[in-house]
Amino acid sequence: MSTVLNNKALWRRPAFDTDRFVREFFGPATAGEWAAGINPAVEVDRDGEDAVIRVDLPGVDVAKDVTVEVDQGRLVIRGERRDMKVEDDTERAGRKVSEVRYGSFHRSFRLPSHVSGDAVSAGYEAGVLTVRVAGAHKGAEPQRVAIESR
Repeated sequence: MSTVLNNKALWRRPAFDTDRFVREFFGPATAGEWAAGINPAVEVDRDGEDAVIRVDLPGVDVAKDVTVEVDQGRLVIRGERRDMKVEDDTERAGRKVSEVRYGSFHRSFRLPSHVSGDAVSAGYEAGVLTVRVAGAHKGAEPQRVAIESR
């Protein structure tokens, strides 16, 4: 099984350009990435000063197959979606239609320097992993600097 690697920025200064945001956040996907494993859908929202990351993981045993870590200034979510109905590849070969991807995944988000691992909490409900990063947007608003006349 291969792993799909995705490095994303969790926090950036405002200057919002929707097209640029989507391109930078999701990045270009090569055919090899899509074929190699799964790439779960991710949604990042702002809730006050917190960042909330939601990852679609239906059918995943998060207690056994998912880890959420803060490692060297990055929020790292990794895991695996296993095919619970198949014991070997001969059973999988007999399927007529399958649009579900199985395999490993790895998602990584750069955290602001002021965020520590203590600020991160995670929960799982109804097939969605929700990770909250408390204070991720603290100080994210630009500050105006006065210009002195001389």
